[in-house]
Formats: sequence, structure tokens, C-alpha cells
Amino acid sequence: MTIKLTSKGTFSRDTELHAALVAAAAQLAKKDHTLWGKAAEAESSIRLNWVDLPTESKKLIPELQRMKAWIEAQGLSQFVLAGMGGSSLGPEVLAKTYKKNLIVLDSTDPDQIAASTPADLSRVAIIVGSKSGSTAETASQKAYFTERLVAAGLEPKNHFIIITDPGSPFDIESRALGYFVINADPNVGGRFSVLSAFGIVPAAALGIDIEELLNDAEHAALSFTHPDSLAVDLACTVLEAGKQNIAFSDSGSKVPGLSDWIEQLIAESTGKEGKGFLPIAVESATAPIAGPALRVAFSPADADADIVVEASLGEQFILWEWVTCLVSVALQINPFDQPNVQDAKVRALALLDSWNNKVPQLVPSFESESIQVFSASNAQSLAQQIDDFILLKPHYIAVMAYLARGIDDSITDIRSLVALRSGAGTSFGWGPRFLHSTGQYHKGGQPNGAFIQVTGENHQDISIPGKDFSFHTLLMAQALGDGEALGEKKLPLIRFHLKNREAGIQELLKAFKTL
Repeated sequence: MTIKLTSKGTFSRDTELHAALVAAAAQLAKKDHTLWGKAAEAESSIRLNWVDLPTESKKLIPELQRMKAWIEAQGLSQFVLAGMGGSSLGPEVLAKTYKKNLIVLDSTDPDQIAASTPADLSRVAIIVGSKSGSTAETASQKAYFTERLVAAGLEPKNHFIIITDPGSPFDIESRALGYFVINADPNVGGRFSVLSAFGIVPAAALGIDIEELLNDAEHAALSFTHPDSLAVDLACTVLEAGKQNIAFSDSGSKVPGLSDWIEQLIAESTGKEGKGFLPIAVESATAPIAGPALRVAFSPADADADIVVEASLGEQFILWEWVTCLVSVALQINPFDQPNVQDAKVRALALLDSWNNKVPQLVPSFESESIQVFSASNAQSLAQQIDDFILLKPHYIAVMAYLARGIDDSITDIRSLVALRSGAGTSFGWGPRFLHSTGQYHKGGQPNGAFIQVTGENHQDISIPGKDFSFHTLLMAQALGDGEALGEKKLPLIRFHLKNREAGIQELLKAFKTL
């Protein structure tokens, strides 16, 4: 299909901004690494191969055919993907859009890990995507599945498919163990990798037509350097709207899950140096966002949207990558680094080292039967604790739930409740996966947010093979490490710790509903 862009507002191509971005688009097509300023050049010089992926990734098709033959020979018919950020968000959109069954494990929550583990692993292919293999979550998940396969009397090399950069420690180790390995282009960053091996290997394993996906992206990209480029038009619209928050709704569209993928792309690429845009993935076209926001939808049925972008999934992928990079040209920020993501990782590891394998008992500022509250408030009721936080009147509020996606899903109701109660733009993210997405924006973007963490006790815990700490301990270290990073920047933070997840979620939702 052809990309169709519909806007409620008036739009002119006769502006200095449009002319400047048309010129930038021509340079981007040539992979000019100087577009984002001198400070960005070292990183951008090794991160621009995503521009060529619609054509270059077709070279992987013979390898993908070999992989599918291997999958059939091993008798594998169920697929689990272990990856974080760009390694999981893209494949998840592909699976949803093409209605394929894929278990995506992008968490360290032991309840979610247990729920994501098929009872019978004999027909399960475990796809592990990691550029280096050193990402804590992915490394832990791989070690866990290796142990489970061995315990089931199965040979790991007959069940793992590894996607990694050539020559990485993970590549070398995996090949030595006899695993099926496909290399990705090392000059593509994670959030721009959906059309690389990290996206198309899982898609091909699921039986998705890769050539159609890449052809759609290739044909779309050919038009992005034209004077009437829709990529330039959309970038200008985003910039000229002058709104920090951008709400995305894929409800009722043919691309379910696309909002979550775009959320990472825009937040992690633009949210730095006190600049950028905060994407807010909303549940439906009518869901409350609160605060000023540019509304973007992918279905013409969404009458409330400021912009509707209709396109195939391949077209959407390449379009938003171009838009993000062009917006970054105008902001003069490096869209390819993520400095504040590393900060949270370092703090989490430091906490693990200091805890002696056990989460310390911390003193809450308030405690009810099901919830402990950690905040700067001395209020002695849950309602007043919430009130004191809301009275801070931030520009936006980020809800970060370190719980089990697919199990604790009722907690997602809190986003609209917070938005209605506070009047602030409100985002929701599952921890720790949001750390590889909006987490960069929280600490590096415009410093006018306030943050709600929701953590909880697990129904069970799972040890991490080769480590002296468990998944629950790792999850809590990630939450508290990110809390430290937010606190150092003097950003408002409140944490609700659920002593009992089911009862705690209901108590928390009730408190927001009755305020």
C-alpha cells in the first residue's frame, strides 16, 4: 500500500524548517554522519546502516531459509523470544500484526518468567537476541532456559537460535557450543534494528513474508528525499505542534503494538540534553491522556486524532525511523546514544553487590495491609500520600510497574486514573523493559516529570544459574537503581510496594478512583 498521512491542522511546505529537513533527508539517504552535530559524529558514524536495511537484509534470506529447514528438522513449533528493547519490541509488533504466536520474554519478574516457560520444551525454539550477550536481562534468561532444557533431558543446541553481532563474545561462545547463530549488522543500533536480523529472524521463524515487509519499506524510503516527502512532512508536523507529549493509539488499526515500538524509538532517541518528545502509548482512541499532547493514530476510524498515518507495517517501520532522525536533526541531538540507560544499569549492579544476595528491608513512610509507600511525604493514609504527590503538578507523570505483564495486567488501569486525577500527561511502562525505552527520556529529557514506581512481592522466586542472586532480587535492584538515578536528578518519586499483588493493585486503584 501507499502511506497516507491525514492531518486536522493546516500544513505548509513553504517554510524554512521544511526546506532544511528536505536537505537533511537527502544527506540522510547518503548516510551523512555529520547531520546531528560534532558531538554525535563518533556514534552516528557507526549507526547509520539502518538506512540500507530494506535492501541489505534481503541478503539474509538464504540464511533464513536454512534456519526454517533447521527448525523443521528439529521438530520445533513453539517460539519464545528472549530480548530487551529493540530486540523484543519489533518482533512483538510483527507477531501481533501477522497474528502469529510468539511468547515474548522481556522481563526479570519471576512470575512472568514462569508463565512464559512452556511446560513441554521439546518442541520449543528459544530465540535470544542481544548485540553483545552482556545485557543482564537477556543473559539471565538464556542461563535460565539452558538449565531448564538440560533438566528436561534436552540438548540446548537443538533449541536455541542466537541473533548477535559478528565477533561479539556472545557470537564466539554460541558458535563454540554449536548453536544456530545468525549475525546482525553491527552498525545498527537496537531501536533501529527491526528490519535487521533482530526483527526478521523471529519473523521468518514464525512464517511471516520477509520479502514483502522489506519491499514495502524499500519502496517507501525511495520517496523520503522528494520535496513532498511524507517523512519530512511528519517530522515538521511533530516539531511545529510544539507539544512535549505525543499520544499514540494503534487501537482499531492493522498494526497492533506499533505504539509501543514507536514509544521506544522516539523516547530513547530524542530524550536527552533536556530536550525531546515523550511518546505516550494509550489503550484506545478515547483513553484519557491529560495535559496537552499531539494525538497520532493509525486508523482512520479515530476521529479524535490530530494525525492519522495509514501504511503497511514495513512502511510504518521505516517512516518512523526517518522521522525520528529528522526530528533529531532539528533538535541537534544524537539519536543513536542512550547515556542515561547505562546509569540505571550501573546503579542496579552496585545495589546487587551491596545487598549480599537479599533485598534489604526498608522503612516505608506509610504502610497499609497490602501496600508499603516510600515517598517524601509524612502522610499517614494512602489517599493523602497520593494527594501529596499529585499536588506537585508536574508536566507529565510516568507510571513504572515492575510487575508481571500478562498476569498483573489490571495495574494498567492506573494510567488513565492518574491522568484524570492529575491533569498531567501520563505514560505507563512495564519494568524493567521501559528502562530500555522511556527510561532514557525520564532521566535525560525535559526535566518536568514525576514518577510512580509500583513494585511487589512475587508468588515465587527463581534462581539465576551462575549468579548468587535471584530474579526477584535482580528486579528489585533494577527498580531501586532507577529510583536512585531519578532521585539524584531531584525528580519527584513515589514507590508503592505491593505486599500482596492482587490485593495491593485493587487497593491502589480504589484509592485513585475515590480521590
